[in-house]
Amino acid sequence: METSPKTKFFKPEEVDQKWFVVDVSGKTLGRVASRIAHIIRGKHKPTFTPNHDLGDFVVVINAEKVVVTGNRVEMKEYFHNTMYPGGGRYESFKEKLDRKPTDVIEYAVRGMLPKNRLGRQMIKKLKVYAGGAHPHSAQQPEVLSV
Repeated sequence: METSPKTKFFKPEEVDQKWFVVDVSGKTLGRVASRIAHIIRGKHKPTFTPNHDLGDFVVVINAEKVVVTGNRVEMKEYFHNTMYPGGGRYESFKEKLDRKPTDVIEYAVRGMLPKNRLGRQMIKKLKVYAGGAHPHSAQQPEVLSV
């Protein structure tokens, strides 16, 4: 009796991980974040295994130039709690983009990754920079068009 072919589950040491660089100037936040999360998760590879971190590294440049559509510049809010009574703090998208533009991309991508220790391990593969320069040229990142 013949057996069916077994499904191969890859381990992180069996898969080579690439580096990609994404320029998000003028791009829509949600569309860019979903593409980045797809690559960090490793779903673009035929070796995708849901319970291992087999994705690639992504370097995001020009995070301060990302755009959102409609009234989201004024209406979108980020919530933070100081853990004191009545310590809820809200910050609009525009304020967050002016104060710390890297957080806007990181929060959007983090929301699209698994909510467990695997997701916390995957988010470390995201490197976000507000300007056009990054220190990862030694890894020879490929340009990724989004």
